[in-house]
Amino acid sequence: MDTIRAILLMILSMALLAGTDTFIKLATATASIGQTLLGLTIGGTLLFLALARIRRVPIFTRDALLPMIMLRNLFEIIAAVGMVVGVANTALPVFAAIIQAGPLIVTMGAALFLKEEVGPRRWAAVIVGLTGMMVVIRPWDASFTGWELFAVLGIAALSARDLITRLSPPHITALSISTWGFAATLLPGIVLLAIADRPLVTDAKTLGYIFGAVLVTTSGYLAITTAMRLAPASVVSPFRYTRLIFATILSIVVFDVWPDGWTLLGGAMILGAGLYSFLRERRLAREALAAPVAANG
Repeated sequence: MDTIRAILLMILSMALLAGTDTFIKLATATASIGQTLLGLTIGGTLLFLALARIRRVPIFTRDALLPMIMLRNLFEIIAAVGMVVGVANTALPVFAAIIQAGPLIVTMGAALFLKEEVGPRRWAAVIVGLTGMMVVIRPWDASFTGWELFAVLGIAALSARDLITRLSPPHITALSISTWGFAATLLPGIVLLAIADRPLVTDAKTLGYIFGAVLVTTSGYLAITTAMRLAPASVVSPFRYTRLIFATILSIVVFDVWPDGWTLLGGAMILGAGLYSFLRERRLAREALAAPVAANG
C-alpha cells in the first residue's frame, strides 16, 4: 500500500512542479525575471521556515556555514537563475524535455567525480539521453534561440547540487538543507531585480501567478520528499518522467503551444535512456544483494 501511495505522490509532485514552470512563465510575461524569482524565493523560504518551526528543526546553526553546504548553495543559485530564465524564454515542452536529462547527468557526474561504478550499458544510456537533449535544443537549426542553454545550465547545476548533497554530513536534516538552499537564491533574485528593465508589477493577476508558483513548488517538494520516504528510490524515481507529460499538457492548454516532431523525438530518447538507466541500476542492486546469499548458500 505504501508503494502505491509513493508512486501516486511522485506523480502528483511532478504535476505540481510542471505547474511551477507554468506559473513562472505566466508571471514573467508581465513581471521581470528578478521580481518573479525574488517573490518565489521569499515565499518558499518563509514556508520552509514555518515548516521547520512546526517540526522543531533548528535552521540557524553553524552547519549552514560548512563548506559542502556553501558549495551546494552556490549550485542552487546557478540552478535557480538557469531554470527561471530558461522557462521564461523557451516553450514548456522544450524546457521540460531538457530537464528530464537531469538523472542521466547525475549518473555521469557520479561516475566522473564520485568514482561510482557505471557500466558500459548505462554509459550508453547517458550518451543516448544527452544526444536526445541535443535533438530537443537543435543548435544547428534556425529555431535555436540560445535561451535553451539557460535550461541546460539550470539542470547541470541541479545535478551538481544533488551530487554534493550526497557528500553533505548525514546529521543535517533534508529540511535544513532545503531551507538554506532556498534562502540562498534570495541573492540572485535581488541582483536580477536591481538590473531589470521593467518596473515592479503589483497587479493582482501577476502576484497571483507568483503566489501560485510558491504554493505548487513547496507542495511538490513535500510530495516528492514523502514519496521517497515511503518506497525505494528505484521504485518511484522512474515516475519523475511524468513531468514531461504534464508540462506538454499545460503547454497546450494554457499557451496553445504544441511540441514539434524534433522535441517529441528528443524527449522520447531522453525518456527511454532514463528509464533504461533506472531499470539497469535496479537490476544491479538486486544482483548485489543476492550475491552474498548465493555465496552462503
